[in-house]
Amino acid sequence: MNAHWKFVLCDALAKVHPAQDPRPADAATRFSAFLGEPASFQLAYRAPLTPSPLHVRVEGAAADLVAVASVELVQCDLLAFPEHDDGYQWDEPGLYPDVLRPVSNGEIPVRPDSWAALWFDVRTTDPARADAHELTVVLSSAGTELYRQAVTVELTGVELPPLDIVSSHWMHVDALADHYGVPVFSAEHWSLIDRFMASAAEMGATSLLTPVWTPPLDTAVDSYRTVVQLIDITATDDGYEFGFDQLRRWLELCRRNGITGVEVAHLFTQWGAKATPGILVSGQRTFGWDVDATDPRYRDLMQALLPALQAVLDEEWDREHVVFHISDEPSGEEGLASYLAAKASVADLLKGWTVVDALSEHSFWTSGAVELPVVATDHVEPFLADRPERLWVYYCVSQNRDVANRFIGMPSARNRAIGHQLFAAGVDGFLHWGFNFWYSQYSVRQVDPFTETSAGGAFPSGDPFIVYPGTDGTPWPSLRHRVFAQAIWDHRALQAVRTSHGLDAALDLIDPDRSLRFNRPVLNPEHYYEARQRMVAALT
Repeated sequence: MNAHWKFVLCDALAKVHPAQDPRPADAATRFSAFLGEPASFQLAYRAPLTPSPLHVRVEGAAADLVAVASVELVQCDLLAFPEHDDGYQWDEPGLYPDVLRPVSNGEIPVRPDSWAALWFDVRTTDPARADAHELTVVLSSAGTELYRQAVTVELTGVELPPLDIVSSHWMHVDALADHYGVPVFSAEHWSLIDRFMASAAEMGATSLLTPVWTPPLDTAVDSYRTVVQLIDITATDDGYEFGFDQLRRWLELCRRNGITGVEVAHLFTQWGAKATPGILVSGQRTFGWDVDATDPRYRDLMQALLPALQAVLDEEWDREHVVFHISDEPSGEEGLASYLAAKASVADLLKGWTVVDALSEHSFWTSGAVELPVVATDHVEPFLADRPERLWVYYCVSQNRDVANRFIGMPSARNRAIGHQLFAAGVDGFLHWGFNFWYSQYSVRQVDPFTETSAGGAFPSGDPFIVYPGTDGTPWPSLRHRVFAQAIWDHRALQAVRTSHGLDAALDLIDPDRSLRFNRPVLNPEHYYEARQRMVAALT
């Protein structure tokens, strides 16, 4: 090793901080993956005070299967709330690793005298390429070879079953138009939607929020986000006419990208269902904050629109994979009353369709207000004890203690934990609100996600989004994006073990003493590598 450079091989659950010596991969760690899954590892490096750019190349028969990214730093001004638990890696503002910038020409700009990392993904969908492959990573600078590292990756030929639970992530298509400065539903916008859909699917998403009208989410009262309404609505002398061409285009993109679930945007505003979404009719905003949820005019629109929308969905999709939302996160007695009033105004129009809403209060389910609850992971125990027929879970900003989450300040193991937890609990779905929310809280203004990761200081850094807007409209994943995908692959592998060997055998691989709970995520990285090897052994 060149005396002026330092290099350390790291596993994919390490986070390499510029001022801290990285955690090396355990000598027993095996980098393995199933068919189509990336086998990922990192190479940390520390440059001298006056470095030249670093060059990377990979040698070996499987070198063409390797993609390389540079782990870049982002500004984090709120890593954790003051009352946070001990399960954080960092809690002070600063620059931290998160974004994965693709390395296309082998050259990496370097920072002097600080640690950084390269991320390697090795994958194949071809069973003929499945094997234990030895790769050699070679790093050089100014024409001088500095370091070479042999790495063995095991690409198994096992094809896993599709995920059998819902993995829902809310992609904000207005953020794509706003950040890249393109007209809504222009050719450029549709291209962006397609690329970011593919990125969501790669992360393990199976369901996306569908903006049949602009979703009434995370919006300050009396304000509106950029209109992204897929359905054309025209007022006529006889009522309304509807155009569904844009919706059909959306559904075709979902189909092409492997998105199997369609979530119709919420029928009422967030946090209590008191008002209507900002819906355009004949090109004018006709509904919104100034129209009460139970206004007869909205009922008239829904009475015409929902049957027409449902007819299109029945034609294009399997209604078993379509959900409707009333309102997000109702709470308290007043919230329950307004939620029930809003729901009653459309209940007859939703018969035969699945209605899903995020909530935390057990009484909302026992009262019958919500048939399929999406429960915060730190409030789920009563629901598991008195279990609904179907149950989803979610985490977001408030789930900052004791449970799994994917904040930048948390270790990656706390992100990967959710795959084991979802399987062990046997829940039917997972939801997260922030795939690409590139705004401040309440969507008051746009933010640059590379320099502002906390929605204007409202949420722990990383909560609002898990993907970055790369150059030329290319989604750049984050460390958290890749690790969440690993959690979903874990779940799919456990499904396969359950099918082959039974549920108890699958649980024995991850939770032999049956102590795993949502409020007890395993934070030891080696647990996930050892569990994965047991899964591989059970399936090969």
